[in-house]
Amino acid sequence: MKLTVLVDNATLIDHYFLGEPGLSFLIEDAGSRILFDAGYSDVFLRNAEKLRIDLSDLDHVVASHGHLDHVWGLEHLLRRLAEDACEGRSPARPLFTAHPDVFLRRFFGPVPAIGCHLSPAVLADFFEMRLTKNPVRLTERLVFLGEIPRRFDFESGPMPGDPLCRKGHDLTGSGRGPEAAIPDTLADDTALAHHGPDGLVIVTGCSHAGICNIVAHAREVCGETRVADIVGGLHLLDASPARLAATGRFLAEIGTPAIHPCHCTDLAAKIVLSRFVPVLEVGSGLVLEYP
Repeated sequence: MKLTVLVDNATLIDHYFLGEPGLSFLIEDAGSRILFDAGYSDVFLRNAEKLRIDLSDLDHVVASHGHLDHVWGLEHLLRRLAEDACEGRSPARPLFTAHPDVFLRRFFGPVPAIGCHLSPAVLADFFEMRLTKNPVRLTERLVFLGEIPRRFDFESGPMPGDPLCRKGHDLTGSGRGPEAAIPDTLADDTALAHHGPDGLVIVTGCSHAGICNIVAHAREVCGETRVADIVGGLHLLDASPARLAATGRFLAEIGTPAIHPCHCTDLAAKIVLSRFVPVLEVGSGLVLEYP
């Protein structure tokens, strides 16, 4: 499996790519090309062009969850596919895989919207659609983990965003009404797991579900206890010392040789985790390869 970081918050020294508060990876495995998240803007496309990567020919598009820093870039991918059709190039129709809640309308205080602003109907004009809470295989060894059970109490806590509004995209107005009183648990937050000869490589978007919960679910789904690497956002921003220590102990206990935390993992978290497991650098343009 080959994983290319198309977008991260950070950039790498002496590599002239763009960063933004968002995440997007290109995964290539067994002849399939999978776009995992699309960041916030068109930066993932611009970095792909610098890397001589053509994103007009994808087999899969996967959304880790429905927040703007992971799915708002999809609009720019749709424009690229539409422009290909205008130029007489037959655009690909990737299979779009996500949890059904990825399309929920989401708000955050004064911010008018932080959720996916594209409707399922719009995406269906460009993609084959597969919305599922269950694990499904993207390739023989790469698995979409589906809804993540919440097992560890130390990973529970308030989620970013206001109470949910389950109104659809076809309604006018803000959708903020008195009925919107369901706490947003971000049930759509999910991840990927690649089952290779050295164990699992777990690829995360934001880990709102909790990275330990994600790892436990991946080991169960894949029938593999070894974890070779974890790449992606761990959502450890201003995390409590107790949570950081518990997360570090968990990672040490499972024996993962190294991790690649990025995006929504702050410096304090990386420093603490490095006491338990080697923490490696991530930035736009990074390429990782696994057997």
